[in-house]
Amino acid sequence: MRISSLLSYAGGFKDAVKEVQVLEKAGLDVVWVPEAYSFDAPSAMGYLAANTERVTIASGILPIYTRTPTLLAMTAAGIDYLSDGRCMLGLGASGPQVIEGFHGVPYTNPVGRIREIIEICRMVWRRERVQHLGRHYQIPLPQNLGTGLGKPLKLINHPVREEIPIAIASLGDTSVAMTAELADAWLPAFYTADAAKAVWGEALAKGSAKRDPNRAPLEIFAGGGVAIGKGVEHLRNLSRPQTALYVGGMGARSKNFYNDIFCKSGFAKEAKLIQDLYLAGDKKAAEAAIPDDYLARNSLIGDEGFVRERVLALKESGVTALNVGFMGSSTAERVANCEKLRNIVDSL
Repeated sequence: MRISSLLSYAGGFKDAVKEVQVLEKAGLDVVWVPEAYSFDAPSAMGYLAANTERVTIASGILPIYTRTPTLLAMTAAGIDYLSDGRCMLGLGASGPQVIEGFHGVPYTNPVGRIREIIEICRMVWRRERVQHLGRHYQIPLPQNLGTGLGKPLKLINHPVREEIPIAIASLGDTSVAMTAELADAWLPAFYTADAAKAVWGEALAKGSAKRDPNRAPLEIFAGGGVAIGKGVEHLRNLSRPQTALYVGGMGARSKNFYNDIFCKSGFAKEAKLIQDLYLAGDKKAAEAAIPDDYLARNSLIGDEGFVRERVLALKESGVTALNVGFMGSSTAERVANCEKLRNIVDSL
């Protein structure tokens, strides 16, 4: 199992990259570079390419509405070149609050758009002349929609690889089925081994049935916070604010994908309570309403035996790569947790 982690540069981007360099030596395999409405991810990914040797550098995620499909392909090909074949293009729809509120672009048909983007990206990387007449993207632009001067073009450069892995951050049944059918990797949120089949089993099976048999199996990234040792269980509580934010306040009351997942995971009563409290402004009560059992299942925080048991449960549920956050107040502590997790994974 590969080990991945999200790049957190709240304390300074260059310092975060220095930590990645140490984590790389300790066993980290993939680093996800986020992009919400912060600095752009590709700039950071290029910097990482110049300052790392082995890790896969993945966008985690690039919102599909912020770039044309061909620019997404060009960006991934450029980073793949800079990193000697270590790029992974992570894509997702983000949400209407960001897409319409920050970018001023209509949030429409995310699943259909991602499907077409995947097809176009792979066409670009094969250096084919791009010709795509889809529902959402028409390349070249039809004559009646522009100057009429557009013509099919192919990428000037020769990419390092004709196939750059594409990871999709998806949650809903339709989007997860599409991910299982077409993508190389899946980045789910609020994944717990115990509830994965109930939440996503049917969608994954539906998409897998349509998957090209020549394509490698879907890589599934999931995990949680990591702290390995005695007396560290209290660190599970550090995820309460973020969990309350997503389950309680991310999206509208009637449309919150994270709340839906929490319900399907066996916590429907708690999901409603968390949302009611959060939207009423009582964030601390919303955090307190998150069950301890959920926090335990959604983490790799505990003694070595507990963590080994949870990693095995994740593996048995279909997870093929861990996506984790290393706990600790210093780089040394976070690196130590990475090393411990690497040892556990390698011993399975």
